[in-house]
Amino acid sequence: MREIHPPYSSGSPLTLVYFLAALMIVIAGLRAATDIIVPFLLATVLAMICAPMVLWLKRLKFPTIIAVFVPIIGLLLGLILVGTLVGASLASFSANLPQYQMRLESQTRFLVDFLAGWGIDVSRATLENLYDPAATMRRAGDLLTDLGNLFSRSFLILLTVVFILFEAAGIPRKMRAALDAPEATMAHWQRVVDSVHSYLLTKTWISLLTGAIVAVFLQLMGVDYPLLWGLVAFVLNFIPNIGSLIASIPAILLALVQFGVLQALIVATGYFVINTAIGAGLEPRVMGRRLGLSPLVVFVSLLFWGWVLGPVGMLLSVVLTMVLKIGLEANPNTRKFAVLLGDMRDTDAILSAKSEH
Repeated sequence: MREIHPPYSSGSPLTLVYFLAALMIVIAGLRAATDIIVPFLLATVLAMICAPMVLWLKRLKFPTIIAVFVPIIGLLLGLILVGTLVGASLASFSANLPQYQMRLESQTRFLVDFLAGWGIDVSRATLENLYDPAATMRRAGDLLTDLGNLFSRSFLILLTVVFILFEAAGIPRKMRAALDAPEATMAHWQRVVDSVHSYLLTKTWISLLTGAIVAVFLQLMGVDYPLLWGLVAFVLNFIPNIGSLIASIPAILLALVQFGVLQALIVATGYFVINTAIGAGLEPRVMGRRLGLSPLVVFVSLLFWGWVLGPVGMLLSVVLTMVLKIGLEANPNTRKFAVLLGDMRDTDAILSAKSEH
């Protein structure tokens, strides 16, 4: 006899339709609530980074209020330092913007004359329609302005971090009181926290190293604002695959404006060497299997979370996908989706375990 599925059984096509419809509603809600979700996500990530220091201070018998505010003060001082750097760079860049535009226009005229010398007749108007020097520099200024606006929201983010850290100490007790079988749930969430914290800590140190090397390199090359471009390299290194490439573009363009094509090529080569040595050499050795995600999944998650949450979603794409994967592994009905998100080493381990049975 033909097998008949109940209308809402797990194998029913109608169930899949309902699931996809609910998923679309959730995604639309996330996009609509970006202004609320993004600061909370940033605060949660910062709280995860600060939590080990808070626990360490509490083990040393420091009061909770001191244990919480010591890392918060460190974060506040770091934000003040970064905000001062960005503000000073923005003011200096705005003051130098007309000079940069004049240099770009001069290079555009040189390029037109150079092409004409080789018999390629390109009018200046045609070239500027493809590449507008003034618009290029204005976009760079807008980028710095957007970065400054991000730091203007830092007070709200830090305040949220404080509340999360104060609340974190009581979460295990609340879970034991609220759940019938809390141990399994607590072990699962502890795995989430440990995985995310391990990734964030390692990625932060690698990004700091990348930013420091970039800043020193650009200082030696004489490119303006080396500390700013080092900060950009540090932040964008959290974006997988394309973050380092995006971070190199402003410095290369500025080297082109300041010194010309040869110096810009040298700067581009330096970025390539730094990113290859750290991104393809050091980082895979240090990170090991901390991600547990397929390279394709990492790239697709970058596009997806960037589309849903904007630039911050791109920064946190790996973290959000790791949490999603671990959450799917906890439920037997969704574990197969977690396998699809994992890398081949996880797949081989599962197939090996099945063959042994």
